[in-house]
Amino acid sequence: MAKRNTILSVLLVLALGVLATVIVLAARPTTSDAQAGDDVTTSGVVVREDSHRLSTAPPGAPVFVEFLDFECESCRAAFPSIEKLRAEYEGQVSFVIRYFPIDSHANAMNAAKAVEAAAAQGKLEQMYTMMYETQPQWGEQQDSRAGLFREFASTLGLDLAAYDAAVADPATEARIEKDRQDGLALGVQGTPTFFLDGTKINPSSEEELRAALDAAIAQ
Repeated sequence: MAKRNTILSVLLVLALGVLATVIVLAARPTTSDAQAGDDVTTSGVVVREDSHRLSTAPPGAPVFVEFLDFECESCRAAFPSIEKLRAEYEGQVSFVIRYFPIDSHANAMNAAKAVEAAAAQGKLEQMYTMMYETQPQWGEQQDSRAGLFREFASTLGLDLAAYDAAVADPATEARIEKDRQDGLALGVQGTPTFFLDGTKINPSSEEELRAALDAAIAQ
């Protein structure tokens, strides 16, 4: 009888040990989950030294960053509010744009290349604005609108030879892709996506965004 009780006790201890092991393993994140979390927290860069700044406030001022796609209708819808706030907070908040062309938008990369080529000639803001103002003409079309974007470059008075060279240069697409990869590492899944002082924010209106900017300035 004593021997039987001893065996039962040993079996009970073993069972409890197995149960504890199962619980620990179940609670532990998988390798892929852990790596995904590490990517978001260590690989994502919200602003780089070469990121395009539409306006720059003094050091220490809040920094507002938008990951955008020029073919995105939601980005175009947000554009007037962003411009209004940029004027309102001139000298108080830095406004930065970063490219995030979405693969399903056939001309998103072409548009980003056109803006980047214009930026090389000091016309970033002008081409950025023109893309949104003309988006109904070229958005949601499957054929390349690169020729139309070249016409925009001519309208802005750009050196077309230099523009063409920049658009064709693999470094231009690599520059855009660097922005997109940073966005992916930060968890950006669509556009527009906003960050304020390195933290992702989700304002649902111009008023909410203004309140977030005011709070950042107050800090």
